[in-house]
Amino acid sequence: MKPVLAKDQTALVDRLKGACGGAYTPAQRRKYFLTGPQWAAAYEGHALFHAPTRRPVGYEEVIREYAKIGIGHWTTHDTDVIPTDGLGNARQDEIVAGIAKALKENGLQCSMVTTETFHHAVWAGSPAAEAPEVREYAKWRLANTVRIGHELGASYAVYWPGSLGYFVQGAVEETETLRWYADGLNAACEADIAEAKKRGRPTLKHCLEAKPFEPQAEILLPTSDAMLAFIFSGLLKHPDMVGLNPEYLHELMWGSAVRAALARALLCGKLFHFDINDGYRLKHDVDIAVGLVNPLDWLNVLVLLRTHNYNGPFNLDYKPPRTTSNYGVFAVSFPTAVDRFITLWEMAGEVSADPVIKEASEALRAGGGGNPKDVEGIVEANRELLTLHELISHRIFQILVGQHRGRAYSV
Repeated sequence: MKPVLAKDQTALVDRLKGACGGAYTPAQRRKYFLTGPQWAAAYEGHALFHAPTRRPVGYEEVIREYAKIGIGHWTTHDTDVIPTDGLGNARQDEIVAGIAKALKENGLQCSMVTTETFHHAVWAGSPAAEAPEVREYAKWRLANTVRIGHELGASYAVYWPGSLGYFVQGAVEETETLRWYADGLNAACEADIAEAKKRGRPTLKHCLEAKPFEPQAEILLPTSDAMLAFIFSGLLKHPDMVGLNPEYLHELMWGSAVRAALARALLCGKLFHFDINDGYRLKHDVDIAVGLVNPLDWLNVLVLLRTHNYNGPFNLDYKPPRTTSNYGVFAVSFPTAVDRFITLWEMAGEVSADPVIKEASEALRAGGGGNPKDVEGIVEANRELLTLHELISHRIFQILVGQHRGRAYSV
């Protein structure tokens, strides 16, 4: 093959993308509660060991391109779009008005806002640092983001306490730090109640997002389970307003079964929001797009969520690879991520309705009719039934690859 000159490369990408097929229309994509983060589309490819590989992208371009793709909702950190020194003043008002205008012109809604409490130098000791002025500033930042959310019509606020921790033991007193962090969330909820009342809107759903490690060496709230304990600890004044925003990869990073973590949140009534991506167990936060690493696991996760009628947002919290161009971010990366999600979601519906899986599951629940007082009899009564566990897993795999519809390979 001859070298593909720069002037011909975009056409090649478009042609091969078309050859893949399987794409949904923007109208079809908008039927799903998929949300596109400002930070994901604007990610320039930089990281601890990486220089940027893409040019900067502003919110106008992100919102416009999401609209073309068919992503109906937009999310942001406060400082993704507003410089830190512009928060709470006329610069913020100007930018928020511009965002509202861009959303309206492109037919998008702002679904979620979040506060950056991990990047700026002020958070070196976390938003719950020993210095009271840091904590007061954190309260103001959280309350200010709540106001931005109401101004833009958001329904959710997310909090990632990634800097809530330490590098060396003994540097902080953990119970004290957690109390201070609760004070910040209480301030956010109180500001929300007041703002919602003033505007005649419902209060936001406040969602905690766990991550087992990074950026601190030790994180005080590393998992969704730890955050559930925190919510029910008695430290929060409005625990009914606070739930979870689990992230698929963050749960996977520490070796958890994502589906099991989500099940525990569902039982507590605290699964408010869900960040979707992919990656690898016991690795760092690579933020790969949904379904590219663990499609079978993803199918099982969505079966659980469909079974329990989850109707919250699916937030596309991933990083387009550094090898993807600015053009490719919107021409390939986001459309294909959305389409994989939709395909897996609809497959999950097939799993739930599949007659083989239904009959096998019902048989397992019916049991073998053994005498509850005869332990060996119970074992014998259920011995063959338990083989159905593996059969169910095989059937789910068949649905994933289309084998249940007759797809086969000749050998």
